[in-house]
Amino acid sequence: MTLRLAGRGGEAATVALDTGHICDLRLNGIAPLHRAPWLDEAEVQDDPSIPLVERRLQGDFFCAPFGKSDLIDAPIHGMSANSPWDLIAETGDAAHLRLCAPVMGARIDKHIALRGGALFQTHRISGGVGALPVAHHPMVRMAAGGRLSFSPKAGIVTQDAPLEVGRNWLQYPAEGRDARSFPGADGPVDLTAYPEESGHEDFVTLIEAPGVRLGWTAIARKAERDLIVIAKDPRSLPVTMLWFSNGGRDYSPWNGRHIGVLGVEDGCTAGAAGHRAAAAVNAISAYSVRTALTLRDGDTHETRHAIYAVELHDATALVMDVFVQEQSLCARFEDGTERRLGPAPDWVLHPHPANS
Repeated sequence: MTLRLAGRGGEAATVALDTGHICDLRLNGIAPLHRAPWLDEAEVQDDPSIPLVERRLQGDFFCAPFGKSDLIDAPIHGMSANSPWDLIAETGDAAHLRLCAPVMGARIDKHIALRGGALFQTHRISGGVGALPVAHHPMVRMAAGGRLSFSPKAGIVTQDAPLEVGRNWLQYPAEGRDARSFPGADGPVDLTAYPEESGHEDFVTLIEAPGVRLGWTAIARKAERDLIVIAKDPRSLPVTMLWFSNGGRDYSPWNGRHIGVLGVEDGCTAGAAGHRAAAAVNAISAYSVRTALTLRDGDTHETRHAIYAVELHDATALVMDVFVQEQSLCARFEDGTERRLGPAPDWVLHPHPANS
């Protein structure tokens, strides 16, 4: 079963209620999110050995816990990405959903709204016990690569080992601060340029700089000639994990055909290190950021996230800043020109505690 939402400005989104995935999104006539090539293949969809989240891999979904859990019995990316959500309320351009299954005793509510050409999401995690790493998982398809830029980061880290040994573009482990010159498998690489050569599968974690009020990732897609901006509240989502999925997996259902995909996974987690690592001191928490939400009875955590998409005449343009001006979110490019993206997120216009 799916839920279809439509905004007043022509925005539209489809939500799969059996997984909570936003499986189709249209903003200003642009389809910014990726759809895996095996979604219509019966042999993949009927294979129980493949996790449901991978069989239905598309759009954006919420991970709780993020990644593979080595602390609780849960599928990869948690029940929040692999099981049904109840529809609590819907108003045409907005919806309130609730995850049917508790996660470590916590209730998770999803609030989705389409407004002014953008998608806004808030997840509320109430109660529970233990340390829970979480993240969003939007995926952007880049047919011919593009330019990436980011809000200020304190550090950039890869985990101890590659996702796919021998199929890595980046060095593991590695650490740095300069996205334009980060340790690669064969020398420094530029993380602001999606690699043109396929055959790689990589994962890297960017840690938000102290004091940043608006975290963002800007993706100027070359072939599509558009700009995708993914924004977050860094107080609740202090890291941005980039998944360069570019043909580095040869087994089913990937079969070397998952090419030109960028995951922009804003979260509160220890990158790909796992649930146990996220609950302890780790390479990411060394930057004085949280890597898991601490669940307690009576407490509520909120994560806040938004996606924007606009046409872009110069697909080589590099975004230097994303900022708020007169209630709008705007992008400033390398040449000094500016572009309005849509309404600014409420968490920037009306700051309130990240956990309340």
